[in-house]
Amino acid sequence: MDDWQHGGFGVYIHWPFCLAKCPYCDFNSHVSREIDHAAWREALLTELRQQAALTGPRKVDTVFFGGGTPSLMQPETVAALIDEIGKLWSYGNNPEITLEANPTSVEAGKFSDFSKAGVNRISMGIQALNDTDLKALGRMHSAKEALRAFDIAKTQFDRVSFDLIYARQKQTTKSWFAELRQALDLAVDHLSLYQLTIEQGTRFGELYEKGKLKHLPPTDEAADMYLGTREICAEYGLEGYETSNYARSGAESRHNLIYWRYGDYAGIGPGAHARLTLDGQRTALHTYLSPQAWLDSVANHGHGMHPPELLAAEDQAIEYLMMSMRLTEGSDLRRYNTLTEHPLSPERVNHLKDLGMINATDSGLKTTAKGRPLLNSILSELLR
Repeated sequence: MDDWQHGGFGVYIHWPFCLAKCPYCDFNSHVSREIDHAAWREALLTELRQQAALTGPRKVDTVFFGGGTPSLMQPETVAALIDEIGKLWSYGNNPEITLEANPTSVEAGKFSDFSKAGVNRISMGIQALNDTDLKALGRMHSAKEALRAFDIAKTQFDRVSFDLIYARQKQTTKSWFAELRQALDLAVDHLSLYQLTIEQGTRFGELYEKGKLKHLPPTDEAADMYLGTREICAEYGLEGYETSNYARSGAESRHNLIYWRYGDYAGIGPGAHARLTLDGQRTALHTYLSPQAWLDSVANHGHGMHPPELLAAEDQAIEYLMMSMRLTEGSDLRRYNTLTEHPLSPERVNHLKDLGMINATDSGLKTTAKGRPLLNSILSELLR
């Protein structure tokens, strides 16, 4: 079988619009007050059809509406896309269909319509549970609104996840752990918990370069936050199955697992990426970042993609290792070795093993609790 079948097949749909740009965000998101929803619906459907024509018949395991702020989409657009995916391909048993949402009262009011459209999992960008930090992060909702939206979501969807950011300005380890326990007391079954990173090209990045982004926790305190986060989540029955993601058994994000297990996925919309195995050859595709450039390209060419790039087996092996090592389950070395003519150096593997950074067998490789915070360094050592 093709390698991608180890990971499955999903469809990612990117909605690029937001009501405001958060100062930490480096995603392909754009503020636009006026959107031609009918034109965007037709363009997204057109690009779906084009990528389905490339792959031929397949079973779709997951669909993910990301952004941007997909909860700003019209529910009829979401419904049309979900329906078209089923017609172009076909759904596997119990497909996971996720939509990212902001927890403002306006968007929460659309949850019932999104559920009727076929969405069965919501991922909410809450980010903080106090109003001071929400304001500093540029969020447009209050903590009260967020909790109310979460309560509404639980009545409408089988599965609800939400995001929080930690290592924020002026945040202490003690205050983060208290906030985390507050989140876990809400009886969630999935949390995405991200350490604040300062990205170039963002407002926070500009302030940081000028020395004006004050009161960030020092590196060692941020590391303590990460380690304590895994321990506290485990106390509540949410295991850290990936670097930043925690879930009860069976509640993992199946769509994101396709990425981390290096499956195939279609990518629809401006700035979307795809990995598709076409005629046995893994192919990387990505679309125009600019919403208008993408929209014009779809109108003129039936898709908004740059020319496809065929991935050499060696590049596939590297991508697989870099993605799968993010998972607590780690990498399948037998699969890695089928993709490359250059197995990992036994000396480097044994060195990292002796340092207590990884566990390694003939068939598998994964980080230890000690090595998990140093994943980038471990990968650099393994792949150099």
